[in-house]
Amino acid sequence: MRPLWWQGASALLLATGPLLSYAASQPNIKYTEFNRLPSSFFYFDDSPVILALQSVSGDEKVVWRSDDDGATWKEVEDAPKDLTYDIFDHPFEKQTAYILTKGREQFVTKDRGKHWQTFKTKYPPTWDTTPLVFNAKKPDYVLFTGMECDQDICKDHTFYTTDGFDSDPKLLRDETFGCTFARGTKTFDQAHAETVLCIVNGEDSNRKSDRRLLVSSDWFESSEEPYLDGDGSRKVRGVNVVAAVHKFILAAVRSQGTDEMALYVTQDTKTWDRAEFPHDHEGLKENAYTLLESTPYSVQVDVLSGSLDNPVGSLFMSNSNGTYFTRSIDATNRAKNGLVDFEQVSGIEGIVLVNTVHNVEEVRRRHSAEKEVESKISFDGGRTYSDLKTKDGKKLNVHSVTGLNNAGRVFSSPAPGLLMAVGNTGDYLRAYDKGDLYVSDDAGVTWDLALQEAHKYEFGDQGSILVAINDEEPTDVLSFSLDHGKHWKKAELPKKIKARALTTTKDSTSKKFVLAGDVKGGEGKAYIMSIDFEALNERKCVLDKNDEKKSDFEKWYARLDKDGKPDCLMGHKQFYWRRKKDAECFVDDVYTDPVPVEENCPCTEEDFECDYNFARKNNSPDAECVLVGKLRMPPASCRKPGDRFEASSGYRLIPGNTCERKTGVKKDEPIERPCSEAVGSPSSGKIKEVRKDFSTQRAEEYYYLERAESSKGEDETVIMRTHENEIWITDDQGSTWKQELKEKEIVSVYPHLYFHDIVFFLTPGQEVYYTTNRGADFSSFKAPTLPSADVNQILTFHPTRKDWLIWTGPKDCGDRYSSKCHLASYYSINRGDEWHLLANYVRSCQWVRTDKAEEIPEKLVFCEKYEKEEKPDEKTNPLQLISSENWFEDQKVLFKDIIGFASMEEFVIVAAANKEAKTLQLDASIDGKTFAEAKFPHNFQVKHQQAYTVLDSVTHAVFLHVTVNPAPGHEYGTILKSNSNGTSYVKSLDAVNRNEAGYVDFEKMQGLEGVAMVNVVDNVQDVLAGGRKKLKSMITHNDGSSWSYIPAPAKNSEGKAIGCNVKDMKKCSLHLHAYTERKDYRDTFSSGSAVGLMVAVGNVGEYLTNKVDGNTYVTRDGGISWKEAKKGPYMWEYGDQGSIIVLVDEANPTDKVLYTLNEGETWEEHVFSDDKVRIFDITTVPSDTSRKFILWAKGRGDKVSTFSLDFSGLTDKECVLKEKKDDGDFELWSPQHPFQENGCLFGHKAQYFRKIPDHRCYIGKKLPQPHKIVENCPCTRDDFECDYNYETQNDGTCALVPGLLPPDHSTYCQKNQNAIEWYPPTGYRRIPLTTCEKGKEFDKSTPQPCKGKEDLFRRKHGASGWGIFFAVLIPLLVSMGVAYWVYNNWASRFGTIRLGDDTGSPNDKPWIRYPILVVSAIVAVTMAIPGITQALFGWIGSKIQRQRRYTTRGSFARGGYSAVHHDDLDEGGLLAGDEDDDEEV
Repeated sequence: MRPLWWQGASALLLATGPLLSYAASQPNIKYTEFNRLPSSFFYFDDSPVILALQSVSGDEKVVWRSDDDGATWKEVEDAPKDLTYDIFDHPFEKQTAYILTKGREQFVTKDRGKHWQTFKTKYPPTWDTTPLVFNAKKPDYVLFTGMECDQDICKDHTFYTTDGFDSDPKLLRDETFGCTFARGTKTFDQAHAETVLCIVNGEDSNRKSDRRLLVSSDWFESSEEPYLDGDGSRKVRGVNVVAAVHKFILAAVRSQGTDEMALYVTQDTKTWDRAEFPHDHEGLKENAYTLLESTPYSVQVDVLSGSLDNPVGSLFMSNSNGTYFTRSIDATNRAKNGLVDFEQVSGIEGIVLVNTVHNVEEVRRRHSAEKEVESKISFDGGRTYSDLKTKDGKKLNVHSVTGLNNAGRVFSSPAPGLLMAVGNTGDYLRAYDKGDLYVSDDAGVTWDLALQEAHKYEFGDQGSILVAINDEEPTDVLSFSLDHGKHWKKAELPKKIKARALTTTKDSTSKKFVLAGDVKGGEGKAYIMSIDFEALNERKCVLDKNDEKKSDFEKWYARLDKDGKPDCLMGHKQFYWRRKKDAECFVDDVYTDPVPVEENCPCTEEDFECDYNFARKNNSPDAECVLVGKLRMPPASCRKPGDRFEASSGYRLIPGNTCERKTGVKKDEPIERPCSEAVGSPSSGKIKEVRKDFSTQRAEEYYYLERAESSKGEDETVIMRTHENEIWITDDQGSTWKQELKEKEIVSVYPHLYFHDIVFFLTPGQEVYYTTNRGADFSSFKAPTLPSADVNQILTFHPTRKDWLIWTGPKDCGDRYSSKCHLASYYSINRGDEWHLLANYVRSCQWVRTDKAEEIPEKLVFCEKYEKEEKPDEKTNPLQLISSENWFEDQKVLFKDIIGFASMEEFVIVAAANKEAKTLQLDASIDGKTFAEAKFPHNFQVKHQQAYTVLDSVTHAVFLHVTVNPAPGHEYGTILKSNSNGTSYVKSLDAVNRNEAGYVDFEKMQGLEGVAMVNVVDNVQDVLAGGRKKLKSMITHNDGSSWSYIPAPAKNSEGKAIGCNVKDMKKCSLHLHAYTERKDYRDTFSSGSAVGLMVAVGNVGEYLTNKVDGNTYVTRDGGISWKEAKKGPYMWEYGDQGSIIVLVDEANPTDKVLYTLNEGETWEEHVFSDDKVRIFDITTVPSDTSRKFILWAKGRGDKVSTFSLDFSGLTDKECVLKEKKDDGDFELWSPQHPFQENGCLFGHKAQYFRKIPDHRCYIGKKLPQPHKIVENCPCTRDDFECDYNYETQNDGTCALVPGLLPPDHSTYCQKNQNAIEWYPPTGYRRIPLTTCEKGKEFDKSTPQPCKGKEDLFRRKHGASGWGIFFAVLIPLLVSMGVAYWVYNNWASRFGTIRLGDDTGSPNDKPWIRYPILVVSAIVAVTMAIPGITQALFGWIGSKIQRQRRYTTRGSFARGGYSAVHHDDLDEGGLLAGDEDDDEEV
């Protein structure tokens, strides 16, 4: 036990007081004086031995041991004072305990601390999680987790022992995030003793949302990832916590886009199911649920249902397999730290005490409201609750867990039926110091006032001794009772103390107690007192089961009915042989726990409760259970009208209930129900369409609220704002629409970028409306300023703190032309309830942290602030980049003259003007604090009048487009690619096309590593002379290291030969219309969930021709081969992860769509309208997992119409995924480079699941991709690119640019203090994405020792010349550890940034990446597309007509929110100076 009230105290053992002998009615008391109290202590189970930990001077800690219940103490001298930091007892081995230190030497005792032995660990214990994990089946099996720290980066590694640390622990697995034994509880018995579950990183990602659960039964010699979804077909990523609770193991999962957690449950580590909560509950939230003390038959969890500022919760209890939860009671009282006022009475099943909040609605509405807390008790396992009552019928309220004032349980102990509590009578609970001590000896049915004022209390000798001490003020009196609290006696203490803890042995069978307290007033004295009631010389109680009159024990039943007869509880009567309250004896059976006896009863209605999705009618506890949700429909049911299906009766046996079913009622037998009560409908074989005509002529913006994977809802919600500023919402993707916020003028919609259930609605004034549940309800707050058209991003969001907001708006702008008028940024940490100033005279303020750069401090804010707090002027008042981690109480100027910045993926990129060199300067950081200047190739001096665009950084490298020719209508530039910390760039491709708006014809393929396509200007000289651009399309399969033309299909869609020689790719290749020509920038070629698939409009020939003359093409192998799908240009959309592709005519009015169910092999036609309409968009959920689509059209009267197309009627057969069988509906597909024959791509072979095209089924739940990395490959030339100052030659080799020097690689040692050696440059560097091993390592040469590490270098490579010879020529014979580490961190040889953990995945979709963008009338930083260069729109009719805020491709294509502003298509931008301004910086 670790009493919180002792923490932080420090003490030294000073003296031992004399033994105090009193009369026979007094206990013996012995005390020990300390300077201060210990910080923690515990009893060894079933023994008088106590271990305590004390802080002494500085960081020193001392371990003390008592073997006589605290009467005397001795120092454990084995443990070093300067390193000791904690003590642990073994929960399953009564004589074992541990002393953990801050070093690598730990201590264990196996004889309750008499002797200690050491064991060595590779790392010190972790402080991120529990360092020791124990095994209930084999106590000698223990897991130890140590923490390895390298500067600010720390990683946990888990080790194991099978001999109780008689030998040093062995490595279990590196980089773990929590491990547990399956046999971690005594009641879990469906796994091997060796079975361990660990949370680890994703196969190719270090992000939290990609973490996996692995299970191993051979100490991770082998392991497997379980299928958590219940049907055994899909693995789940984003595992956050794994825990053992009785016979259950629980895994909590959180995916991106929500803070809702999915809870998965298993009883054997193999078969898992998702726990379902009632339909009307919002589900588990991250850091907002508490797993409570559960039973072997039910998991109990309390879920936050209000604000963390003033928390209340809802208590849920599961069925017997942990998969279905029903609400037990609402409005439970919670604390901010997650503690809940909840306790099960020890030793008696079904009795639960909780505290609830009476004024819950007021507390949820007003965070500062004072809670009106009242106490409730349940005698039927949480089915029904009633008030606590005194024997005279008064309502009693008691202090519980959230106000914990002693060690151990709050109310009960193993003493049968005896409870104590501090509280008061009346309507609500008052302050602790206004309470009195109450006692119940009938398991909480009735309570008696025991002592005036609040007391600490404890039970001893199985309840025959009750002890209490005043807890309000210092005292020298101890109270005790020998008759269940009816009468109390006083014992004098040797010292007057303020009590801090009162405790006894864990089973409350001892007659000895330990009291700890200190002297009030800062005298620096504290005491531990041993209180021994043996001195009372009471006789030993006698048990006579045949004649209770002669017996000192009574047959005490846990509950009596109203007639005083034993009542059934949880299907049985339960009784104990309990000492009679007036018996003048002691039980005196130390360390023997009381054992209950059970007698089963026939089942009655009380033994049943409402099943999942049923509730008591009108919330009456005695009413029938009625359906309040929808039931799951069994397969092959409800095929025709009028069908019925067998389902729940609405009742279930209370978990753990043992009633006899043969002789009782059977309320839980299934019954026949109508199909209307089920979720889903049978397949009709048809596509369903629903038309909705609106009165508006423009849909100004619309957003999909993507359901995150761990979110339990199934709605497909879309929010639309019309030209008239009306808000329309559909939750079924267009089948039905509802207008919300009527009578409110909404001028802008801001969906939360990271939590998809939250959306903000701005008005022309300061009133802001928002929803946190996808439009079901709305609330509002007052913004700190009016919204302004001069601000591109009025609201910005934090990636992990959903209630943290930044608002930027006008200040002192009564007259907007006033010299004092400026923009200011404000922050709120409670979703707009309160606002505080961040900075004045800013252009923008942003949080720097992203959802992938988890190492960046969460409070770090960057602001673009003008140097002088006066009217902005670029020439005399430049923008500075300032930062702060404490809301600008302190700030730091990072750059003095900036153009802009972007926070994206794992990089922060800053563009600044270099006035001396008259160029733009690019700096990069991976932690938001330390920046290094980016090094461009030797011939790239970027004038500030020109521009560059940050294109992409998803593959651990930055792609940068640098404008070479900025002439209007003739723009093009060069793509540069960085190393893995964004500071050193090499040329990837010249003459890449961009348009006047700044958009670049560059697009990465989603879901597949390293594939990208561009359009290049083939006639550069003509263009420089004013000629028209001739474009060619090119593709890369190795992340920009090499580019090639796109191969043309040999035949067209009509089966006719292409009219050119496809082997002559210079004259005959496929060219595609890309970003610079799109009307809707969401229409990307690919989808992150449709692996390998791309659709595009283009033509075959020498150059790209007009789009109107183009045709539609499709590829299913990542762009290696293409086929013509249809003649003419079409818009496209993917559904069901690519199993459905829908095309619709882009150029002409139409009444039909084309669709394919086999990835373009065949196409079918569907007529959706009686009249032809002009389609301006086709959309679906951003993840492309739905089988529903919306067609956005202009129809009758040029009004907007939507057509909801539902393809789910085509089949109701879900695809079967069988990883190791050949009879499933999926195939394993491995992408390849077209010019590599070994099947390797980026140093490894990866496999992806794809539906077999001709199988007629739907995929449904999203598949985690890639399925797995099969193996890493030997390194080849394709895994390397040219190093800085080197260029690719005609033969593919890398050569130093004439006149330039090789980079200085010896600086690697300066940036990596643990490095022993460095490698001179070879002209090559590893592609950041590659994982290749060994083979031909083109970046390796003869290693050189780091300065000062010569001895270590010689030891590593051997002292002789032969040692160096072998180290160079036969690297496999030397230690590969350091060389491989250097090799993997080659990217950090340049710049001053230390490369941290990989935080991104090359397969992450761009729509869940939201860089912090900087947008003004001059510049914008973008990630995948440029930002905005033109001046912002002004006020139009006093309404905000904003430019596009989310200036990244992730904002459009299949994003968490797909924003479309059709009037903004002429906007664009780039990180640049004003190209029309010739003035030099």
